[in-house]
Amino acid sequence: MNKTFRAYLAAMLTVVLWAMSYIWADRLLEANIPVEFFVPVRILMAGLLLLLINIITRQHMRIRRQDILKFCLLALCMPFIYFVAETYGLDFTESPTITSLIIATNPLFAMAAGLLIFKENFSKLNILGVFITLAGLWLVTFSRTSTGPMFWLGIGILFIAVISEVSQISFTKSLSAHYSPSVIVMYQFLFGAVLFAPLFFTKGLNHFDAQLYLSWKVLYPTLALALLCSATAFTSWAYAIGKLGVARTSVFLAVVPLVTAVLAFLLGEETLSALQWGGLAIGMVGIYLTQLQARQ
Repeated sequence: MNKTFRAYLAAMLTVVLWAMSYIWADRLLEANIPVEFFVPVRILMAGLLLLLINIITRQHMRIRRQDILKFCLLALCMPFIYFVAETYGLDFTESPTITSLIIATNPLFAMAAGLLIFKENFSKLNILGVFITLAGLWLVTFSRTSTGPMFWLGIGILFIAVISEVSQISFTKSLSAHYSPSVIVMYQFLFGAVLFAPLFFTKGLNHFDAQLYLSWKVLYPTLALALLCSATAFTSWAYAIGKLGVARTSVFLAVVPLVTAVLAFLLGEETLSALQWGGLAIGMVGIYLTQLQARQ
Protein backbone atom coordinates (compact mmCIF):
# COMPACT_ATOMS: atom_id res chain seq x y z
CA MET A 1 0.00 0.00 0.00
CA ASN A 2 2.82 2.41 0.83
CA LYS A 3 4.48 1.77 -2.55
CA THR A 4 1.17 2.36 -4.32
CA PHE A 5 0.60 5.58 -2.40
CA ARG A 6 4.09 6.81 -3.29
CA ALA A 7 3.45 5.93 -6.92
CA TYR A 8 0.28 8.04 -6.93
CA LEU A 9 2.16 10.93 -5.31
CA ALA A 10 4.88 10.61 -7.96
CA ALA A 11 2.27 10.69 -10.72
CA MET A 12 0.62 13.81 -9.27
CA LEU A 13 3.97 15.56 -8.87
CA THR A 14 4.61 14.86 -12.54
CA VAL A 15 1.21 16.27 -13.46
CA VAL A 16 1.88 19.59 -11.69
CA LEU A 17 5.36 19.98 -13.17
CA TRP A 18 4.24 19.10 -16.69
CA ALA A 19 1.32 21.52 -16.37
CA MET A 20 3.82 24.28 -15.59
CA SER A 21 6.02 23.18 -18.50
CA TYR A 22 3.46 24.43 -21.03
CA ILE A 23 3.46 27.86 -19.41
CA TRP A 24 7.26 28.10 -19.23
CA ALA A 25 7.66 26.86 -22.82
CA ASP A 26 5.04 29.36 -23.99
CA ARG A 27 7.06 32.19 -22.40
CA LEU A 28 10.16 31.12 -24.31
CA LEU A 29 8.22 31.02 -27.57
CA GLU A 30 6.82 34.49 -26.89
CA ALA A 31 10.42 35.68 -26.43
CA ASN A 32 11.17 34.30 -29.93
CA ILE A 33 13.54 31.61 -28.63
CA PRO A 34 13.55 28.82 -31.25
CA VAL A 35 12.39 25.32 -30.37
CA GLU A 36 15.67 23.95 -31.72
CA PHE A 37 17.58 25.92 -29.06
CA PHE A 38 15.76 25.59 -25.75
CA VAL A 39 14.56 21.99 -26.15
CA PRO A 40 18.08 20.51 -26.72
CA VAL A 41 19.46 22.66 -23.87
CA ARG A 42 16.65 21.45 -21.62
CA ILE A 43 17.29 17.80 -22.49
CA LEU A 44 21.06 17.93 -22.13
CA MET A 45 20.96 19.73 -18.78
CA ALA A 46 18.46 17.21 -17.40
CA GLY A 47 20.54 14.26 -18.63
CA LEU A 48 23.77 15.59 -17.10
CA LEU A 49 22.04 16.31 -13.78
CA LEU A 50 20.69 12.77 -13.61
CA LEU A 51 24.10 11.38 -14.56
CA LEU A 52 25.63 13.22 -11.58
CA ILE A 53 22.87 12.00 -9.25
CA ASN A 54 23.23 8.39 -10.43
CA ILE A 55 26.99 8.48 -9.91
CA ILE A 56 26.61 9.91 -6.40
CA THR A 57 23.94 7.34 -5.45
CA ARG A 58 25.92 4.53 -7.16
CA GLN A 59 23.12 3.36 -9.41
CA HIS A 60 23.70 0.42 -11.72
CA MET A 61 24.07 2.11 -15.12
CA ARG A 62 25.45 -0.61 -17.41
CA ILE A 63 23.12 -1.19 -20.38
CA ARG A 64 22.44 -4.78 -21.35
CA ARG A 65 23.20 -5.47 -25.01
CA GLN A 66 19.62 -6.54 -25.73
CA ASP A 67 18.32 -3.22 -24.35
CA ILE A 68 20.41 -0.83 -26.48
CA LEU A 69 17.80 -0.69 -29.25
CA LYS A 70 15.02 -0.09 -26.71
CA PHE A 71 16.88 2.89 -25.25
CA CYS A 72 17.49 4.31 -28.73
CA LEU A 73 13.81 3.97 -29.66
CA LEU A 74 12.83 5.43 -26.30
CA ALA A 75 14.96 8.53 -26.95
CA LEU A 76 13.63 8.81 -30.50
CA CYS A 77 10.02 8.82 -29.29
CA MET A 78 10.73 10.93 -26.24
CA PRO A 79 12.31 13.45 -26.12
CA PHE A 80 13.08 13.90 -29.84
CA ILE A 81 9.76 13.42 -31.67
CA TYR A 82 7.60 14.31 -28.69
CA PHE A 83 9.20 17.62 -27.74
CA VAL A 84 9.47 18.84 -31.34
CA ALA A 85 5.81 18.02 -32.00
CA GLU A 86 4.60 19.29 -28.63
CA THR A 87 6.45 22.62 -28.80
CA TYR A 88 5.50 23.36 -32.40
CA GLY A 89 1.92 22.40 -31.55
CA LEU A 90 2.00 24.85 -28.64
CA ASP A 91 3.42 27.53 -30.92
CA PHE A 92 0.71 27.01 -33.58
CA THR A 93 -2.30 26.67 -31.25
CA GLU A 94 -1.09 29.59 -29.10
CA SER A 95 -2.70 27.99 -26.04
CA PRO A 96 -1.00 26.11 -23.16
CA THR A 97 -4.38 24.74 -22.02
CA ILE A 98 -5.43 23.34 -25.40
CA THR A 99 -1.97 21.90 -25.98
CA SER A 100 -2.13 20.04 -22.68
CA LEU A 101 -5.68 18.98 -23.58
CA ILE A 102 -4.61 17.24 -26.78
CA ILE A 103 -1.78 15.51 -24.95
CA ALA A 104 -4.43 14.33 -22.46
CA THR A 105 -5.97 12.08 -25.13
CA ASN A 106 -3.00 9.82 -24.38
CA PRO A 107 -4.99 7.50 -22.05
CA LEU A 108 -7.17 6.31 -24.92
CA PHE A 109 -4.10 5.10 -26.81
CA ALA A 110 -2.30 3.96 -23.67
CA MET A 111 -5.32 1.89 -22.65
CA ALA A 112 -5.01 -0.03 -25.90
CA ALA A 113 -1.26 -0.49 -25.35
CA GLY A 114 -1.82 -1.72 -21.80
CA LEU A 115 -4.46 -4.21 -22.89
CA LEU A 116 -2.77 -5.52 -26.03
CA ILE A 117 0.93 -5.46 -25.10
CA PHE A 118 1.11 -5.79 -21.31
CA LYS A 119 -2.19 -7.68 -20.79
CA GLU A 120 -3.35 -5.29 -18.08
CA ASN A 121 -6.94 -5.73 -16.88
CA PHE A 122 -9.52 -2.94 -16.75
CA SER A 123 -13.21 -2.89 -15.96
CA LYS A 124 -15.86 -1.43 -18.23
CA LEU A 125 -16.18 1.40 -15.70
CA ASN A 126 -12.48 2.24 -16.13
CA ILE A 127 -12.88 2.36 -19.91
CA LEU A 128 -16.06 4.45 -19.59
CA GLY A 129 -14.12 6.86 -17.39
CA VAL A 130 -11.56 7.45 -20.14
CA PHE A 131 -14.26 8.40 -22.65
CA ILE A 132 -16.06 10.65 -20.15
CA THR A 133 -12.74 12.34 -19.43
CA LEU A 134 -12.03 12.96 -23.09
CA ALA A 135 -15.60 14.13 -23.79
CA GLY A 136 -15.39 16.72 -21.04
CA LEU A 137 -11.97 17.91 -22.10
CA TRP A 138 -12.97 18.27 -25.73
CA LEU A 139 -15.52 20.88 -24.67
CA VAL A 140 -12.57 23.11 -23.87
CA THR A 141 -11.34 22.97 -27.48
CA PHE A 142 -14.58 23.29 -29.40
CA SER A 143 -15.92 26.15 -27.28
CA ARG A 144 -12.89 28.27 -28.18
CA THR A 145 -14.13 31.50 -29.77
CA SER A 146 -11.11 32.35 -31.93
CA THR A 147 -8.17 30.50 -33.44
CA GLY A 148 -5.00 31.47 -35.24
CA PRO A 149 -4.24 30.60 -38.90
CA MET A 150 -2.08 27.60 -37.86
CA PHE A 151 -4.42 26.34 -35.13
CA TRP A 152 -5.64 23.12 -36.76
CA LEU A 153 -2.19 22.29 -38.10
CA GLY A 154 -1.00 22.61 -34.52
CA ILE A 155 -3.75 20.21 -33.40
CA GLY A 156 -2.58 17.63 -35.95
CA ILE A 157 1.06 17.97 -34.89
CA LEU A 158 0.08 17.51 -31.25
CA PHE A 159 -1.44 14.12 -32.06
CA ILE A 160 1.99 13.06 -33.33
CA ALA A 161 3.27 13.95 -29.87
CA VAL A 162 0.51 11.80 -28.33
CA ILE A 163 1.52 8.76 -30.36
CA SER A 164 5.19 9.19 -29.47
CA GLU A 165 4.24 9.58 -25.79
CA VAL A 166 2.36 6.27 -25.77
CA SER A 167 5.31 4.58 -27.46
CA GLN A 168 7.82 5.88 -24.90
CA ILE A 169 5.58 4.75 -22.04
CA SER A 170 5.60 1.22 -23.45
CA PHE A 171 9.42 1.21 -23.73
CA THR A 172 9.74 2.64 -20.20
CA LYS A 173 7.51 -0.11 -18.84
CA SER A 174 9.60 -2.84 -20.50
CA LEU A 175 12.87 -1.33 -19.17
CA SER A 176 11.66 -0.67 -15.62
CA ALA A 177 12.23 -4.30 -14.58
CA HIS A 178 16.03 -3.98 -15.00
CA TYR A 179 16.83 -0.28 -14.47
CA SER A 180 15.95 2.37 -11.89
CA PRO A 181 13.72 5.25 -13.04
CA SER A 182 16.57 7.80 -12.82
CA VAL A 183 18.84 5.62 -15.00
CA ILE A 184 16.15 5.11 -17.64
CA VAL A 185 15.43 8.85 -17.87
CA MET A 186 19.16 9.70 -17.82
CA TYR A 187 19.89 7.60 -20.91
CA GLN A 188 16.64 8.77 -22.47
CA PHE A 189 17.79 12.40 -22.29
CA LEU A 190 21.46 11.84 -23.11
CA PHE A 191 20.58 9.80 -26.21
CA GLY A 192 17.95 12.41 -27.05
CA ALA A 193 20.55 15.22 -26.80
CA VAL A 194 22.61 13.44 -29.45
CA LEU A 195 19.58 13.27 -31.74
CA PHE A 196 18.93 16.98 -31.22
CA ALA A 197 22.55 18.02 -31.90
CA PRO A 198 22.15 18.63 -35.69
CA LEU A 199 19.09 20.85 -35.12
CA PHE A 200 20.76 22.72 -32.27
CA PHE A 201 23.97 23.60 -34.17
CA THR A 202 22.05 24.71 -37.26
CA LYS A 203 18.62 26.23 -36.63
CA GLY A 204 19.06 26.54 -32.85
CA LEU A 205 22.09 28.84 -33.06
CA ASN A 206 21.13 30.51 -36.32
CA HIS A 207 20.04 33.79 -34.68
CA PHE A 208 21.87 33.49 -31.36
CA ASP A 209 21.85 36.72 -29.36
CA ALA A 210 23.84 36.42 -26.13
CA GLN A 211 22.13 39.42 -24.54
CA LEU A 212 18.72 37.77 -24.96
CA TYR A 213 19.55 34.06 -24.73
CA LEU A 214 21.62 34.48 -21.55
CA SER A 215 19.17 36.85 -19.86
CA TRP A 216 17.19 35.74 -16.81
CA LYS A 217 14.02 36.02 -18.90
CA VAL A 218 15.26 33.03 -20.91
CA LEU A 219 17.44 31.26 -18.34
CA TYR A 220 14.69 31.00 -15.71
CA PRO A 221 12.11 29.05 -17.77
CA THR A 222 14.89 27.00 -19.42
CA LEU A 223 16.31 25.93 -16.05
CA ALA A 224 12.81 25.21 -14.75
CA LEU A 225 12.06 23.03 -17.77
CA ALA A 226 15.36 21.16 -17.44
CA LEU A 227 15.58 20.61 -13.68
CA LEU A 228 11.91 20.34 -12.75
CA CYS A 229 9.88 19.38 -15.82
CA SER A 230 12.49 17.02 -17.28
CA ALA A 231 14.88 15.59 -14.67
CA THR A 232 12.42 15.51 -11.74
CA ALA A 233 9.13 14.95 -13.54
CA PHE A 234 10.32 12.20 -15.89
CA THR A 235 12.02 10.31 -13.04
CA SER A 236 8.87 10.38 -10.91
CA TRP A 237 6.83 9.43 -13.99
CA ALA A 238 9.03 6.41 -14.71
CA TYR A 239 8.66 5.36 -11.05
CA ALA A 240 4.87 5.61 -11.26
CA ILE A 241 4.76 3.60 -14.51
CA GLY A 242 6.81 0.81 -12.92
CA LYS A 243 4.43 0.59 -9.92
CA LEU A 244 0.99 1.34 -11.42
CA GLY A 245 1.30 0.07 -14.99
CA VAL A 246 1.09 1.74 -18.39
CA ALA A 247 -2.56 2.62 -18.87
CA ARG A 248 -3.44 3.39 -15.25
CA THR A 249 -0.51 5.81 -14.96
CA SER A 250 -1.21 7.44 -18.32
CA VAL A 251 -4.70 8.41 -17.21
CA PHE A 252 -3.10 11.00 -14.93
CA LEU A 253 -2.13 12.91 -18.07
CA ALA A 254 -5.79 13.87 -18.41
CA VAL A 255 -5.43 15.92 -15.20
CA VAL A 256 -2.73 18.08 -16.79
CA PRO A 257 -5.18 20.35 -18.71
CA LEU A 258 -7.06 21.22 -15.52
CA VAL A 259 -3.86 22.02 -13.63
CA THR A 260 -2.52 23.97 -16.63
CA ALA A 261 -5.76 25.93 -16.94
CA VAL A 262 -5.80 26.81 -13.24
CA LEU A 263 -2.13 27.83 -13.18
CA ALA A 264 -2.45 29.80 -16.43
CA PHE A 265 -5.50 31.60 -15.02
CA LEU A 266 -3.76 32.40 -11.71
CA LEU A 267 -0.65 33.64 -13.51
CA GLY A 268 -2.68 35.71 -15.97
CA GLU A 269 -1.46 33.70 -18.97
CA GLU A 270 -4.87 32.59 -20.25
CA THR A 271 -8.62 32.79 -19.50
CA LEU A 272 -11.37 30.19 -19.98
CA SER A 273 -15.13 30.50 -20.46
CA ALA A 274 -17.69 28.95 -18.11
CA LEU A 275 -18.33 26.19 -20.66
CA GLN A 276 -14.64 25.36 -20.80
CA TRP A 277 -14.40 25.16 -17.01
CA GLY A 278 -17.46 22.88 -17.08
CA GLY A 279 -15.78 20.63 -19.59
CA LEU A 280 -12.74 20.34 -17.35
CA ALA A 281 -14.98 19.46 -14.38
CA ILE A 282 -16.61 16.66 -16.38
CA GLY A 283 -13.16 15.41 -17.25
CA MET A 284 -12.27 15.13 -13.58
CA VAL A 285 -15.27 12.87 -13.00
CA GLY A 286 -13.96 10.62 -15.75
CA ILE A 287 -10.55 10.56 -14.08
CA TYR A 288 -12.14 9.31 -10.86
CA LEU A 289 -13.89 6.48 -12.70
CA THR A 290 -10.69 5.32 -14.38
CA GLN A 291 -9.03 4.82 -10.99
CA LEU A 292 -11.77 2.67 -9.44
CA GLN A 293 -10.73 -0.93 -8.84
CA ALA A 294 -13.07 -3.48 -10.36
CA ARG A 295 -14.78 -5.59 -7.71
CA GLN A 296 -15.11 -9.37 -8.00
